[in-house]
Amino acid sequence: MKLPTSTFHPSFSFSRTVVARRYAGTFKNSEILLKPQIDVNGIIENYSKYEESIIRRQLPQETLYDLKFIVENRPKQLEISQKMSVLKGERNKLGEQMKKERSPEIKDRLISIKSELKPLESIANELTEKIYSKAESLPNLLDETVPVDPLKNDIVHFINCTSEDDAMTKKPRTKYDHKEIGEKLKIMDFETASRISGSSWYYLIGDGALLEQALVQYALSKARKRGYKMVVPPSIVRSEIVRACGFRPQDQNNEKQIYELVDENRSLTGTAEIPLGALHSSTVFDSVTNFPIKYVGVSRSYRAEAGASGKDTKGLYRVHEFTKVELFHFTTASNGPSELEELKELQIEVITELGLSAKVLNMATSDLGAPAMKKYDIEAWMPGRGNWGELTSSSNCGDFQSRRLGIRHHNKEQKMTHIHTLNGTCMAVPRVIIALIEQNYDPETESIRIPEVLQPYMEKDSITKN
Repeated sequence: MKLPTSTFHPSFSFSRTVVARRYAGTFKNSEILLKPQIDVNGIIENYSKYEESIIRRQLPQETLYDLKFIVENRPKQLEISQKMSVLKGERNKLGEQMKKERSPEIKDRLISIKSELKPLESIANELTEKIYSKAESLPNLLDETVPVDPLKNDIVHFINCTSEDDAMTKKPRTKYDHKEIGEKLKIMDFETASRISGSSWYYLIGDGALLEQALVQYALSKARKRGYKMVVPPSIVRSEIVRACGFRPQDQNNEKQIYELVDENRSLTGTAEIPLGALHSSTVFDSVTNFPIKYVGVSRSYRAEAGASGKDTKGLYRVHEFTKVELFHFTTASNGPSELEELKELQIEVITELGLSAKVLNMATSDLGAPAMKKYDIEAWMPGRGNWGELTSSSNCGDFQSRRLGIRHHNKEQKMTHIHTLNGTCMAVPRVIIALIEQNYDPETESIRIPEVLQPYMEKDSITKN
């Protein structure tokens, strides 16, 4: 059933298909999503590239076994399918003959064909599901410009500094970290939050809460000027949407990542990337659509793994809930690489205007999630932590997510292809607050200088003790 053309966005029209359940196994259509539309033949044709991606990402050996299983068993699957096709063709032909003459020989052969097909169908269904499930679990291919060393990031740009040493010289490591400063100025309360909610939770109070809202409004303003359409997405989505976007309940270290609601098959989102990506799930865009389609979403984000490894558990750096402004693109394959650069440039502009000393990294393969072909991170110097900390990331995910979310379009030649998706952080509020506080705190006046671009939203130029 085809739904009416949407008027949600003026630059395109599309149709949605109501999806029915079709397969007996787990690799099937659901009530809301098509089964993952994985290009198995493409995986086999690019075997060496997928093998390289798995090895460079330092994924478990089992992932290589999955790739090998696909290559070895695809011919068997096709051979069985061919046998079944021949038998079904014979069955159809004999069925037509039975309408004209009721021959015992034809009847016996039809019974025989049925008995031959039954085990073949069982084998074919099981083998097909295994092949597609293993194919669906493979990571994306890598962009050729990703660093070769799987453990070393390439620094591609410095922001408000000329080198790492320059940033650390301008603002040396200090005994005052953001937690101590925030508590001293009474703009944060971790002790009460720990009693009320547990570890890795917090209150922002007074100017702390005002600073969060100023950062959100500033980020939204920057994005809207760049042509992003604003969205406030849901923070709870079906768990299959989370998985389709490439997020898993546990990471490769078996640490819990996602908060799942008991007995509801729903999860809290760790980023607005998930509901933004799902906004056009099970969608076919027509050939006159103007790409890219760009959204900026502001939401609360939830991370179950915060501090699970015992690292960065102090203060705001790893918390279970935070506000985040996210950027998301739906685009074509040819535009993806250039749009990733545009995302990075917007992020650089934001961090530059906030006056933060930071560096831009072309991330190594060991730091790429399964959907990402390439990823940039921006890390700021955080003197109170005595370390660099991630503020933003931006990723080109190719067609990884769209194949799992069922997002396609007719190109100019009317050929059906999959959309490419990109995502990027516009503002991860707690991390930026850390950098702002630790780089702008003056211990002599016990005050925090507010960046000029935020002053109109806060109606003051500094935060002082109440």
